[in-house]
Amino acid sequence: MKRILHTYIAFLILCACTQKEDIPFKNISEDFPILKSVIENPDKYQVQILYSQINEDDEGNRSIEHFSFNLNDNKYFYPASTVKLPVAILALEWLNEQANPKLTPDSPMLTDSIRSSQSPALYDSSAVNRYPSIGHYIKKILLVSDNDAYNRLYELLGQDYINSKFAAKGLTNTIINHRLNIPMSTEENRHFNPVTFYDDDFNPILHIPASQTDRIYQNKDNPKIGKAYLDNGQRIDNAMDFTFKNRLSLSDLHGILQRVIFPENYSKDQRFDITESDRIFLLKYMSMYPKDSSYPTYPESSYPDSYSKFYKFGTSTSPIPSQFKIYNKTGQAYGHLLDASYFVDEKSGIEFLVSAIIYVNENQTLNDNQYEYDQVGFPFFAELGEYLYQFELKRKLQLGTRD
Repeated sequence: MKRILHTYIAFLILCACTQKEDIPFKNISEDFPILKSVIENPDKYQVQILYSQINEDDEGNRSIEHFSFNLNDNKYFYPASTVKLPVAILALEWLNEQANPKLTPDSPMLTDSIRSSQSPALYDSSAVNRYPSIGHYIKKILLVSDNDAYNRLYELLGQDYINSKFAAKGLTNTIINHRLNIPMSTEENRHFNPVTFYDDDFNPILHIPASQTDRIYQNKDNPKIGKAYLDNGQRIDNAMDFTFKNRLSLSDLHGILQRVIFPENYSKDQRFDITESDRIFLLKYMSMYPKDSSYPTYPESSYPDSYSKFYKFGTSTSPIPSQFKIYNKTGQAYGHLLDASYFVDEKSGIEFLVSAIIYVNENQTLNDNQYEYDQVGFPFFAELGEYLYQFELKRKLQLGTRD
């Protein structure tokens, strides 16, 4: 027993994560012009980067070393669709907590509505059995970042469950308080639809009545972004208020990704309480390209491999070579672009984690669709991915030539 305990303690020490500032991001060459420009103008682009090297000793033990650029967990940015990843994971955790063998990720999940602002979800033509389910919603979230799928899991779990789970896991710079892509008031977002689960014979398994939260989850620093915004076509010459918008710091996002990829690096109370089969399910759809999915199906013409894979390959419509596996979640809204990725080249043995946020809104006006996504945002991620990939190749070569 003592030997096992000592081995475990040594493992934890080995996996302890250090964090260094800037080192890989100094002296960016002219080969990466957009990346270089963004790094040299961090305030303009509100850029933050977290990059994690994965090291392995001669005995096969792994350790992780973190490097950051301009990281500031107190600086608000809109997390967009990246919030869908932790909500999807928590839906699996909630499912396990029910301890009902009849209730599975594939159990039909029918959402009703009792308020004028709500809408029901009683069927899903993209599912093999034509019914929504937790598992099918998660597939749609991870494959194409489906907004309705996120909203249905948000309604199932509710704000209290979601935010209390984050706090308990040490994700203290995260707040989830609204649905996505639905014009709904702060008050209405605190009301949650009734949901009923069914078995394969369509007998009800579990009914969850409509509910609401009395607690108000808000950003206490009352963040505001931009200098103007459009509201129903009308220009408002004030910064847009994000007090009651979702929050997810880059450190928390990077930590959520690591909890899925390397759960053993976290204490039990900070991990997501999901099964190994749940984790494999998440990894499968985090890395799958939309064209490879059967249910749901997505045409390659509309959903190329790079549809939600920003690093290295940018907006290329060419297939990503099969040697690369990218486990990630992206976000895009209000001029913000984000991507949290575990990047793997199986051919060369390269693997690293990187999460980044960039804000591209030259005219500082929100909701006008005049963002520099194509000119700056996507090229930044493509160059950052290529830069870190080349950095890792050189590092691997140096490590391989050491005596």
